[in-house]
Amino acid sequence: MRVVVALGGNALLERGQKPDAEVQEENVRRAVEALAPLAHEHELVITHGNGPQVGVLALQSASDPHLTTPYPFDVLGAQTQGMIGYWLLQSMQNHLPDRQVAAIINQTLVEAADPAFADPTKFVGEVYGREDAERLAADRGWVVKADGTGWRRVVGSPRPQRVVETRLIRLLLDSGAVVVCAGGGGVPVVRDENGQLRGVEAVVDKDLTSSVLADALDADALLVLTDVPAVMTDFGSPEQAPISRATPSALRAQGFPAGSMGPKVEAVCRFVELTGGMAAIGSLQDATAILRGEAGTVVTASGSYTSSARAPRRT
Repeated sequence: MRVVVALGGNALLERGQKPDAEVQEENVRRAVEALAPLAHEHELVITHGNGPQVGVLALQSASDPHLTTPYPFDVLGAQTQGMIGYWLLQSMQNHLPDRQVAAIINQTLVEAADPAFADPTKFVGEVYGREDAERLAADRGWVVKADGTGWRRVVGSPRPQRVVETRLIRLLLDSGAVVVCAGGGGVPVVRDENGQLRGVEAVVDKDLTSSVLADALDADALLVLTDVPAVMTDFGSPEQAPISRATPSALRAQGFPAGSMGPKVEAVCRFVELTGGMAAIGSLQDATAILRGEAGTVVTASGSYTSSARAPRRT
């Protein structure tokens, strides 16, 4: 099978952890231990989040007295692709010494007129208390919103249209390589009136980009792996319960929030609707079990799935 795995940024840096390099490298090592078995059996593409990491770099950039202006978010996104891609690349090479592993920097095409630029919803950076978040917003011109029990910065998140380097990723896959790409949803770019690409101040949702990429690569499955075991009904309440199987329409009907589970649900539903393939949301540590249909929330056109009834890759 050709499998695209979207690895959540919080799987690389858990809530409350210090964003030190050694902490993240250890988290990456554990993530790769969970993903390496997939690479043994399948063609594997790994995308990853960058919310906590890009927020740290943004804060450093804004505080650097040597800079006239802070680095823009497209540049910071490229920096996190290099940093996290390097960690994933090296760890995967260590686990799969007989395989080629490639980590590349990607651009993601978005529309310049996307309404998301005027209504920021994408969480980036560390979690703060409300008072600290509001102080930082006033000092740095940020927009902040509640994220669970904490507060975080939000930026615009335009809808991904295409990963610019899709053909290159396909070539690498066809050569037998494991590919790490589209980190943080890819560097957001638009085309100007001359057809030239230029970066924009935004963060593209990595799960939606992963869905667009998985479709373009003719993937058989899209796994959105995060820090929860499954999508829950009535999340956070005593009545919460996991959803093990769902159709796209049934999952969308649950009405998940735009800033957290909503984009993940939209990503998997979009992939299933467009391709007829299998998509799922679940815990990173359950990756192989999810692909077998034994864990997580599995989404298919019919709402049923068994590991022995996988659809062949589309041609």
